[in-house]
Amino acid sequence: METSGGIVAGLSGRYATALFDLASEGKSLDGVSASLAQLKSALADSEDLRMLTASPMLDRVSTARGIAAVAGAMQLDTLTTHFLGVLAANRRLGQLPNIIRDFNALAARQRGETTAEVTSAHPLDAEQQDALKAKLRAGLKRDVALELKVDKDILGGLIVRVGSRMIDSSLRTKLATLSTAMKG
Repeated sequence: METSGGIVAGLSGRYATALFDLASEGKSLDGVSASLAQLKSALADSEDLRMLTASPMLDRVSTARGIAAVAGAMQLDTLTTHFLGVLAANRRLGQLPNIIRDFNALAARQRGETTAEVTSAHPLDAEQQDALKAKLRAGLKRDVALELKVDKDILGGLIVRVGSRMIDSSLRTKLATLSTAMKG
């Protein structure tokens, strides 16, 4: 099932669309976006938080208490805090990374941006991000929001995905191509 003009789909898309609609109606898109960015960062940095959101061993009550404590400690906005409670009650916290991704896609679309998923071997600094945005903006003829990921396995270079298009300039891919050519 597709929603919002086809840019988000599935279970995470439905939750993201519901949160986006509530945030839009409540004029709290910026607050929810900031809270979700905090959560995304915390999920990347904290094994304990990932366990809390993904563990089937925890019951609903324990999960709800845990996520409420996390939301309070992180000082997340009220709507996001309530939304996390709904996810916990419905045992859908494991979908949180996908929901954040889909919410960001909806927010980017509303701002007239295209989202580019960028995978690099090392974190990109602000100057590198700005240069990449400028290059993508020139090629795509529209503003670009970057969704950054780090994957040390690519060794170097970048993998950039915009919609169904992918540019893979990773060192891993170049080495694999060279290896195939040498076997020739």
